[in-house]
Amino acid sequence: MTARFDELVHAPNRLRVCAFLAATTSAEFGVLRDLLGVADSVLSKHLKVLQDAGYLTVTKPTGRGRVKTWVQLTPEGRRAYLGHVEALRSLISD
Repeated sequence: MTARFDELVHAPNRLRVCAFLAATTSAEFGVLRDLLGVADSVLSKHLKVLQDAGYLTVTKPTGRGRVKTWVQLTPEGRRAYLGHVEALRSLISD
């Protein structure tokens, strides 16, 4: 893993989103909102930044019942997050 400080990932709420998603395959929007303790609009803005960078995908599977929004890290997003964590570790160990 290449250590690389990533400004997009570094913002506290985005870092928490990436950390949570890195530990699972995907998460529902409401779970992330509750985890962060922020409004829908705040989470949407952070997800949009990560999505525009290609770091995550947002899907709304249709089917029976209420449509929910699911969020998942892309392989590029996972690499960016892990590289950022490695960069932070390097800063601490120096």
